[in-house]
Amino acid sequence: MHILLVADGRSPTTRRWIGALREFDHRLTLVSTFPCSPVEGIEAMYILPVAFGSFAGSQAGFGLARPQSANSGFRKVVARFRQFFMSARYWAGPPTLPYYGRKLARMVDHLRPDLVHGLRIPFEGMLASYAPKGVPVAVSVWGNDLTLHASGSWLMGNLTRKTLQRADGLAADAQRDIRLGKAWGFEKDKTLVVPGSGGVNLPEIEAIRFERREPLTDFLPAGVPLVVNPRGFRPGSVRNDVFFAAIPKVLQHDPRVVFVCPGMAGQPEALRAVEQYQLKKSVLLLPHLSQFQLWDMFVRASVMVSISQHDGTPNSLLEAMACGCFPVAGDIESIREWITPGVNGLLVEPTNPAAVADAIQFALDNADLRHSAADLNLKIIRERAEVGLVRERIGAFYEGLVNSEGHRV
Repeated sequence: MHILLVADGRSPTTRRWIGALREFDHRLTLVSTFPCSPVEGIEAMYILPVAFGSFAGSQAGFGLARPQSANSGFRKVVARFRQFFMSARYWAGPPTLPYYGRKLARMVDHLRPDLVHGLRIPFEGMLASYAPKGVPVAVSVWGNDLTLHASGSWLMGNLTRKTLQRADGLAADAQRDIRLGKAWGFEKDKTLVVPGSGGVNLPEIEAIRFERREPLTDFLPAGVPLVVNPRGFRPGSVRNDVFFAAIPKVLQHDPRVVFVCPGMAGQPEALRAVEQYQLKKSVLLLPHLSQFQLWDMFVRASVMVSISQHDGTPNSLLEAMACGCFPVAGDIESIREWITPGVNGLLVEPTNPAAVADAIQFALDNADLRHSAADLNLKIIRERAEVGLVRERIGAFYEGLVNSEGHRV
């Protein structure tokens, strides 16, 4: 079939989803809402920069058409006004949709895809909802689409509802978002719950974890406990302020611990926190790492920290679980679908630095718990998130939408 994806072409999650779809030999067209570098595996790419996307920054800093240096003035300005940009987009973004929506509708009429899939509701799913009637539309919920962004303004709320009412299929990485999607107006019966990245590549992870190859992260210190925070900066979602505030208490308990933060090199927020809490000797602010480096880092680390207050199922959480790295995460509904506290991870109040520190200390002090959790988490990922299993479910989801009565094929 011919699938037209409406997505942020810079996003690692988008690119991994495309990688999963390549296994089906489908024709893939990408409409990116941000200028981006070429994406492997697609037939054609178009740019529709809805909602002033080029000014909103990147979740992961991946695939940028013109990458900014870690210490550039652009990054400093974005970091300083990150929350303002997000709030302003709630009001200024929606009025741009009709213009770009008409462009997308004409594009769909010309390309005649079998399916249009918006990866994320604001603003990709909203844009996908302009596809002409008769063309099935799928929408994916990412992270905090429904727990944060949908309530960002009355305009965002109305558009979220209209998008879900138009959608023929709803995909999410948590059962919570299927429930919330129905509350926001999704009325159809075609749903899919799988990792947003298209699944966890267990064979490649297990090769790193069990075959003991040469480490890909030899820049990390050896012989000390490593704690990894791979989440980067996501305004309104990940509480890195709480994470950094928790570190001094952990260091009082064990000054050997090193905290590793990929994707935070040059980030003003991180630099300020390191200076404020005098953490220069204990915190490594790293640039964005390759996928294999991230996995190797999880294998070498004892604890992975993800302190979010709005989230779906982070891909980094599942990958850390597959690598045997013990998760400490914010206690929110979507994460409770994967973590049983005290069994295969620990959940904490995401606004409480003392609770975060206590959880990290407890995990570091209890090797038996970490080892039993590692075995259990590998089993969970194999049964629920393994890439082959996920691809089968994606394929069945798409086939069901395209072959539904009333849709052209």
